[in-house]
Amino acid sequence: MALAGIDARTCEVEVDVTGRGFGVPTLVGLPDSAVKESVDRIRSALRNSGFAPPRTRTTINLAPADVRKEGPAFDLPIAVGMLLADDQARSEVADSYLMAGELALDGRVRPIKGSLSMAIHGRTNGFRGLIVPRENAVEAAVVDDIEVYGVSTLTEVIGLLAGELPLEPTVVDLDALFKTASQYDVDFSDVRGQEHVKRALLVAAAGRHNVLLIGPPGTGKTMLAKRLPTILPPMNIEESLETTRIYSASGNLPRDASLMAARPVRHPHHSISIPALVGGGTIPNAGEVSFAHHGVLFLDEFPEFNRSVLESLRQVMEDGTVTIARTHSSVEFPANFMLVAAMNPCPCGYFTDPRRPCKCSAPQIDRYLARISGPLVERIDIHVEVPAVPITALRDMRPGTDSETLRVQVRRALDIQRERFGHNSTTTNGRMSSRKLRKHAVIDSEGERVLRQAVSELGLSARAHDKVLRVARTIADLAGEENVSATHLSEAIQYRQLDRSL
Repeated sequence: MALAGIDARTCEVEVDVTGRGFGVPTLVGLPDSAVKESVDRIRSALRNSGFAPPRTRTTINLAPADVRKEGPAFDLPIAVGMLLADDQARSEVADSYLMAGELALDGRVRPIKGSLSMAIHGRTNGFRGLIVPRENAVEAAVVDDIEVYGVSTLTEVIGLLAGELPLEPTVVDLDALFKTASQYDVDFSDVRGQEHVKRALLVAAAGRHNVLLIGPPGTGKTMLAKRLPTILPPMNIEESLETTRIYSASGNLPRDASLMAARPVRHPHHSISIPALVGGGTIPNAGEVSFAHHGVLFLDEFPEFNRSVLESLRQVMEDGTVTIARTHSSVEFPANFMLVAAMNPCPCGYFTDPRRPCKCSAPQIDRYLARISGPLVERIDIHVEVPAVPITALRDMRPGTDSETLRVQVRRALDIQRERFGHNSTTTNGRMSSRKLRKHAVIDSEGERVLRQAVSELGLSARAHDKVLRVARTIADLAGEENVSATHLSEAIQYRQLDRSL
């Protein structure tokens, strides 16, 4: 199989050993250098596994010929094809299996990338089973309705295909896997004070809204952001498979993990480049926004990121996907994430700190805030100030609101949205279209007055106006109320105060 982004494609390996004469096997079908080098690896692996490389001229074709073949995963099927074509092995079932694996010189089968995508592709296209390296078997076995066999050597593969080696398909206990992944080492009760910030993050989680935290250094912005996943509901199997495919296809799936069962939290440094953040490269690869799919992308020191890097997020935040176009093809990566950004109010950081004097001039503060464009700020639904924590709150031994309490409220609000948009829909209030917004966020005369006044005084744009309504709809859902009232709108408007500054 060949990978295109995170999707797998069937690649038929054809081997012809009927040519006359001797020579190095010919490999065609648009292979890259790693695939071309497989010939030498395969010949050594065959010898050291007790087989003989075909003595006549051999032609190997990787079809379809117009799709570029990349990586060492073609070693195993090419070696099996050579043995079958040279009558050194026999099998009646080889065509019903997909197989992939890198061969070592001694015949061992080494792990590869993208085995989960291969299993999904095999199930969709009706293949009987999938043969992959033993290290990748558990990862692929999370897919139902396809047999996954993990192998360690080339001889095991030949024995399996010939029916001489009884191997059992790999089985995974998904319930135990998800139960383990739902345990977190951190909790919102660890954060002293900042109850109003917890409220804002509760609203964000309940509607999948993006958040910007503004406050002096040491006020708990990073602590709060890293605990946001603890109040999100656990991923379901579909979300988990989508996220795992991204990590698997890029080779970033942890060795001890067969499935991304916990929501990912990505925390890139502010020196990151555009390709590393949104994806790219000569061979398109996923970026941090895709690794945060169904999770949280945390950008600390928000204004320190390169302006062009931040601007590249604008379309991704709207679409939920990244399309990387190249001359020969285009690849699409999913990128449905919650953005949590954190920043200081000024270059020195102490503009809003009552205990420390700010040393920045007004022009310096303006230039600092101008590093973030207005259009980008408009796409962030909630802006919340994180003030310095007083000593009384720091020394208070009573626990604050814990993650479990907040998680229950989030689940209740998301259940309401699931009922509203359809049980099979992935739409949340944060992703609600303008048409659905007009239908589901109807306000009364008092709410209309409050909203008109806010738009006039804050100078809110049409996009910011819709953001206020979406957040207000989420606040109403948290309150269990069917209609959006002036109270809900007033709270939502408080989360748009930064529009005037930026």
